[in-house]
Formats: sequence, structure tokens, C-alpha cells
Amino acid sequence: MGNLRRYLIAGLLVWLPIVVTVLILKFLIDLVDGTLLLLPAAAQPENLIGFRIPGLGLVLSGVVLLVTGMIMTNLMGRSMVSFWEGLLARIPVVRAIYSASKQLTQTLFSGSGKSFRKVVMVRYPHAGAWTLAFL
Repeated sequence: MGNLRRYLIAGLLVWLPIVVTVLILKFLIDLVDGTLLLLPAAAQPENLIGFRIPGLGLVLSGVVLLVTGMIMTNLMGRSMVSFWEGLLARIPVVRAIYSASKQLTQTLFSGSGKSFRKVVMVRYPHAGAWTLAFL
């Protein structure tokens, strides 16, 4: 009986992470594939070719990000971004959300290599509690 239990646990330790990984990846791909629903019905790939291609939304999202990056890195793109940011800065609630998310994004993807160099523990919000912080 002890060996049977050990074998079941060993099998579970092998298969559970694999199944969880597959389910999470499937969820994320399906979520990104949902972006294809933003296209008009006549332009949706499923309607054009007659069947669904899993991951096509992920590819389309990658292409959109790449093209957006290419456009925004030139002079005209930078002026468009400045105009858009100026417009968003005039809307009270949107201004707070946009500036916070922009600051976080710039910190995470900073090219200087100085963002988040060290993880530390600090006492916060009171002396008996510890919180992770990034330097």
C-alpha cells in the first residue's frame, strides 16, 4: 500500500505542473485570440478561411506591437505621442491612471539597466510587518 501511494504522488508531481502550465497557456492564448473579435465579422480570419487557428491573435498582437513601435520611434510618431499625452493630461481621472501606468512601464522597461537592481525587505506598514521593495 505504501508503494502505491508513493507512485501516485510521484505521478501527480510529474503531471500536475504540466497540466497547470498547459491550462494557463491555453487560457492566455484564448484571451489574446479574443482580440480578433475586435475585427469586423467579415474580416475575422475564422470567417475568411472557415476554421479557427489557435494563436493567430497572439501573432496579430505581436505584429500590431511591432508596427506601433516602428511608427512611434520616428519624429512624427514622437509628436503624435506628445499630442496624445497632452490630451490625456487634461482628463482628471484618466491623467492619474495613465501617468502611473506610464511611470511603471518606463521603470520596468528602462534601457539604462539601473531599474530594480536589488530586492530588499523593509518594515512596512508597521514595525511587525515586512514588505518586499525594489531598489
